[in-house]
Formats: sequence, structure tokens, C-alpha cells
Amino acid sequence: MELAALDTLPIKGRAPKTGYDRALFGQAWSDDVTVPGGHNGCDTRNDILRRDLVDIEIKPGTNDCVVLAGVLNDPYTGTAIAFQRGPGTSRAVQIDHVVALSDAWQKGAQQWDEPTRRNFANDPLNLQATSGPINHQKGDGDAATWLPPNKSYRCEYVSRIVEVKSGYGLWVTQAEHDAIARILTGECGAPADPQAPPESEPPIEQPPAEPVPFVDSTDGLPGYFPNCAAARAAGAAPILIGQPGYRPGLDRDGDGIACE
Repeated sequence: MELAALDTLPIKGRAPKTGYDRALFGQAWSDDVTVPGGHNGCDTRNDILRRDLVDIEIKPGTNDCVVLAGVLNDPYTGTAIAFQRGPGTSRAVQIDHVVALSDAWQKGAQQWDEPTRRNFANDPLNLQATSGPINHQKGDGDAATWLPPNKSYRCEYVSRIVEVKSGYGLWVTQAEHDAIARILTGECGAPADPQAPPESEPPIEQPPAEPVPFVDSTDGLPGYFPNCAAARAAGAAPILIGQPGYRPGLDRDGDGIACE
């Protein structure tokens, strides 16, 4: 089934990344979406934490929204990660876009309207809680450049990529198509396409994507905000870690989201 869906995805080169900005996908973790979980009174990040964590503790007075603590059985690494909301601890668990926003931008999302991009950025199908370091290691890599270290999850991972890209009309590069097909016909055990020519040599493993550095803006740099009031006045709040303007001084609880 996944192979059949993969074969329906157009194969093209990447479009230029020119013009990409996280803000084009709407306010981070917006509840103003029409995908599952939208308009439920809780931000998407906490929706995913409640879905993916076990033994969760909910903050009183938040209408069962804000997750204070829990345990993530991380499918990307195959390890258990304790989550505790607070300075220096929240970022241990982050929310990955299975199909990265930048990757989507270069493979069809440039043509979308803002509501579609906002839905995409908050669609639970395209979101997975994982280890903070692993999320940064992946960056905006696709299946040709990054796969979960936990090999037993790779089948599910690439299947989700295919489902997301098929649902949103995104394309894949040839290298991405081939990497997904190798997983589906190998680790997933799906039969190979009888029309496909045999490979003449073993596939070459792709290098991992370069880690995405943390961004800590300082005074005088574009996107610097002296306080959250200034960030909100500029329409930039909330600011995710890695976005221009983010700095630990604005992220009081250390969960990777400043000026919530």
C-alpha cells in the first residue's frame, strides 16, 4: 500500500529555498487550524505531548491542556526520556515535523495559501515528540539524508512521510524516493515493484543532515527583542528556539518557546 502511494508522488528537484520563513506557516503551535485537535482550546505542542507521553501530569487550571511532566518512549531513538516542564528541562523533549517545514516549502508548499500552511505545520499526522538533540540533528533533512537511529521505526517513519506528502500534494526528489523505496521493500518487507529494474550495486548510505544550531540573538542583531512585550508588539511571539529573536532570557520556563 505504501509503495503504491509512493509511486503516485511526483519526482522533481527541489525548488529554491528563497523566501522561506517559519512565519509563513502561521503562529507556532496555533490552535486556529482545521486539522484534528484544532480549536480545542489547547496549543498543538501540548496536544502532541499529551498524545505521545505516558504517565503525564497536567497543570491544574489549564483545562487539561498543559503537560507538566511525563515519559516519552521515543520511537526515533528507542529510549525512554523523562519530560519535566521548566527551565533547562523542557527542551529535552521536542516536537518534530516528520516532513520538515523547509522541506515542504521546497517541494510544493510555496504554492499554498496561509491556512493550508498553518494546517500543515500543526497536523498531528506530521508531528512526533522526540529527543531534543535528535530533533536538532535531523534539521530539515528528508529521508535521503536522515533516518531515525532506531531502525525498527524506520518503516513507520517513511510510511508517515508518504502519507503526509500524498495528503498535501507534495513531491519527492529522486534520492528521497529511492531511500523510501529501499526501506519499504527492505525493512518493511513489502514486495519490490516488478517493473523496477534491479539495482546493480548496493545503495550508498546518505550522510546525516547537519545539526541545526541553537540561536541566541544578541542586541544589535536583526530580530532582537529586549522583552516579550516588544516581541508581541512586532507580531513575533511566540518565538521558537532556532528562530530569529529567540534567546533564553525570553524563555522563562525553558521549554524552547519564548514569550508564550
